[in-house]
Amino acid sequence: MAKRRTPPPLERGGRPAPLVSSTDQRRSSRRGRDQKPPKKRSRGARNPFVIVLSFLFLMVMLGLVGAGIAITWADQTLRAEGPLTQDVGVIIEPGTSVAVIGRDLEASGVISNRFVFRAAAIRSGAATRLQAGEYKIDAGSSMAQVLDTLASGNVVRHKITVPEGLSSAQVVSILEENSVLTGEIDSIPDEGSLLPETYIFTRGLSRERMIGLMQDAMTKAIEEVWAGRDPSIPIESPEEMVTLASIVEKETGVAGERPRVAAVFTNRLDQGMKLQSDPTILYGLYGGDAWRSSRTIYRSDIDRPNPYNTYQIDALPPGPIANPGRAALEAVANPADTNERFFVADGTGGHAFSVTYDEHQRNVEKWREIERSRNAGSTTQ
Repeated sequence: MAKRRTPPPLERGGRPAPLVSSTDQRRSSRRGRDQKPPKKRSRGARNPFVIVLSFLFLMVMLGLVGAGIAITWADQTLRAEGPLTQDVGVIIEPGTSVAVIGRDLEASGVISNRFVFRAAAIRSGAATRLQAGEYKIDAGSSMAQVLDTLASGNVVRHKITVPEGLSSAQVVSILEENSVLTGEIDSIPDEGSLLPETYIFTRGLSRERMIGLMQDAMTKAIEEVWAGRDPSIPIESPEEMVTLASIVEKETGVAGERPRVAAVFTNRLDQGMKLQSDPTILYGLYGGDAWRSSRTIYRSDIDRPNPYNTYQIDALPPGPIANPGRAALEAVANPADTNERFFVADGTGGHAFSVTYDEHQRNVEKWREIERSRNAGSTTQ
């Protein structure tokens, strides 16, 4: 009797399920045995503390990379050619912070980045060495060069020149017109107390201090020249030496004539003669303003008594009529070895000297002829 076959199982919905052979079952069994189970994540990887540390490490690395880039950029910016197209002067006031200095330099177009400037100043230690004063910044200077300049203390030096033979009032006017000096001058210094010279100074020096420097220089010059004087000259004190030197200074502008002019005056003093110096008349009439303009001396001026008029008095005037230079002081201290007692202008800017009055009169006549010729020439033009 034949066996009854079992019908295949039905899937949901009434459809017969697919047939699976024994061979397929064995293959499926082997694949199940060969397949490895999925790896489990380590407990450390899931630890929040490790995650945070990893994040922080990443941030630090990114920060280091960023800092390196920033430092490289800053260093290149610091050493790059600056924006200045021409030399300029920079003034740093006392007590100014490096932040304010950087701000002002950037605003004036001296540097390109105040923050780089400040950071470099602090990092290098230059921030504590920046010195007040006036500095010259060359065109194209990098921020590093600007920083070095401001920390060097190599400030700009100014100079002022006081010519020989000016009155103290004129010297004060020169100082008042100088825009680099500061402050006011309380009073006009004594005549003959300021040494004509070129003085070097820095911005901010007061005018009163400059007066003091000139007076100190004159005091030193007088002491040195007086110590080396010819003891036979008829000059009794350093003050008299300065007075006569001021007259010599106003009588001639030719350097080589000073010892000779001084000899004429010392010879006249030795012989009791009046000095008869025209500049003393003008100073007696106009004081410190006597040399501010060209003046003509009239016979009435010569005859008019005043304390400085050496046509009227028998000796030196009561004080200097100007500020003599060192060369004039030395000329009086050591005059030329000559017997000459007269001199008059020779028409060339110098003087004709003579021993006797008759010879002097002839020189005077020559000078008057020159004057007449000049006046006639100016009339015909």
